Amino acid sequence: MRICYEHAESLSRSLNRPLLLYLALIGQWRYSLVTDKLSATMQVAKRVYSLAETQNDSALMIGAYRALAVALYFLGDFDAARRNAIRGVEIWRSEGVQSPVEEVMAPAVVCLGYEALSEWHLGEIDSSHGNMASAISLAKELNDMHALTHSLWNAGFLAHFERNPMQVERCASELIELSTSQNFASWLAGAKVVRGWARSVSGDTAEGIAWIEHGIENMRAAGWTLCLPYALSVKAEALHLADRTSEALETLREAEALAETREERWWRAELHRLRGVFLTALGADEARIEASFCAAIDTAREQKSVSLEKRAQATYAEYRKQKASALWAQRFRLPLC
Repeated sequence: MRICYEHAESLSRSLNRPLLLYLALIGQWRYSLVTDKLSATMQVAKRVYSLAETQNDSALMIGAYRALAVALYFLGDFDAARRNAIRGVEIWRSEGVQSPVEEVMAPAVVCLGYEALSEWHLGEIDSSHGNMASAISLAKELNDMHALTHSLWNAGFLAHFERNPMQVERCASELIELSTSQNFASWLAGAKVVRGWARSVSGDTAEGIAWIEHGIENMRAAGWTLCLPYALSVKAEALHLADRTSEALETLREAEALAETREERWWRAELHRLRGVFLTALGADEARIEASFCAAIDTAREQKSVSLEKRAQATYAEYRKQKASALWAQRFRLPLC
């Protein structure tokens, strides 16, 4: 696929066909996003932006801002991701442009979705919900099934971020139904992962883990590495809930290694926090536990993820409270409840 897109780029340049060149570059961007290091994806996004700016085409600019916003989001730069997503949405709303090229999914819908996800990290929860609803509504209005499945996937993300299993289950059910009818294998794999989380936290850990593992297997079979560290962290949490914390920690290590290779930083703070939770459950060295929670807080703060920073701080505070209670009970030789 990559070779085909590179040949298409070369041919488009030789023919001086900027619209075809845009499509070739967007194809390279999408392929890189799913399979390559995100720094490489960002470089392709910048090339898309440069082309759109040179052509002075509003529709292409929306596509370019989409490419930048998505790459920046997964790199963990939520503030910059939101700014680019907002710019794409502003152009779409003010000019109502029709794209001169056929996109896989409407870039304006994608911009709305990543504006919503970035806003959640930045602590703007109400705006996040409103923009996510707008993304789903616009996809339906455009009858864009790819954009609708993408928006439902993002909505499932958002519900998982907020630890809302009922909403995750609703999004997953819609996504599975739509992906099955449209034969969208990649989105179906992602839906299985989030459904598995919902089932696990609702008490059915065996079924939940099975759903998650099936989803991850499908992602790997499709060569889809984007969000695989996230999916592995979801599996790790489910294993922990099933009292299989040693396995959970091993799965988390795999997620961290893959995230490092991919430069996928958007979930890094949560990976650190989960490591602290698992190490605590295993009675690990206090220095390692403290380091994990502090890394979670520092990473979230560096990325301006207000929501993940609050979550990490709350978990760390609970750990310190339990630690203090244990020390107090030990000092006075009292049984712990």
